[in-house]
Amino acid sequence: MNSSPWQRCQFHLQQNAQAYVPTRELKQKAAEDIRRIFNAEDRAHAEEKLSAFVAEYSTKAPQLAAWAEANLPEGFTVFSFPEAARKRLRTSNMCETLNSQIKRRTRVVVLFPCESSLLRLVTAVLIEISEEWETGKVYLQIAETKPTR
Repeated sequence: MNSSPWQRCQFHLQQNAQAYVPTRELKQKAAEDIRRIFNAEDRAHAEEKLSAFVAEYSTKAPQLAAWAEANLPEGFTVFSFPEAARKRLRTSNMCETLNSQIKRRTRVVVLFPCESSLLRLVTAVLIEISEEWETGKVYLQIAETKPTR
């Protein structure tokens, strides 16, 4: 059975890491160091940078080091895709935009008479968005996004 690769949003991982930074002075440096990890040229370099990060922060911010070691690799799936697609796939912006458009259109109604009326509206919104994606400006080249193994 084939499965879809799972990529955790790098932006949200970086935001979540801030909860484990013990001092205000260290927040900016930790954010820059995590950004360097995610901006690595490939997965091997990202893993090397993560190891160095964990070693550096294990004494001054042990909770951050432990959290990063356990969680940051969930943002590395994007390295199995061609470099051209990584910028679009490293965050959850596409999903968040889609959800906000659905929310914007369903909020107007406020109360749906039944579940099927909600499903009809959401389906219509999704069809409209799908047509825009298929005929409008290309956000992501599908042929370029097949993961390498």
